[in-house]
Amino acid sequence: MARISGVNIPTNKKVHISLTYIFGIGKKIANDICTDASIDTTKRVSDLNDEELNRIRDLIDNKYSVEGDLRRKVSMDIKRLNDLGCYRGLRHRKKLPVRGQRTHTNARTRKGKAVAIAGKKKVTKG
Repeated sequence: MARISGVNIPTNKKVHISLTYIFGIGKKIANDICTDASIDTTKRVSDLNDEELNRIRDLIDNKYSVEGDLRRKVSMDIKRLNDLGCYRGLRHRKKLPVRGQRTHTNARTRKGKAVAIAGKKKVTKG
């Protein structure tokens, strides 16, 4: 297995697909890395030689913020918002959607599983 930025990338997949296994690298950046390192995107990782792998490693280390550094930066940004007490920080604190989505319905991913309220009964007209 090829190891880049502390991540074992799959060897049986094509280069631009396996680079997306690294946190902070998506399809666009993976394709950019392949073109900058002058590597054919249809090539498999197992077919790459050591020189090509080293070119990819150097490009990622010098040009992009990935894995631990990026995770640390994101968590520090969230912590800064919480400390400021701004609206986005409060939304993070309450574990609610931050970017203006509705919460009356939906938002289940962020809020967690729906819980029935005990003791609440429907009012019947009589």
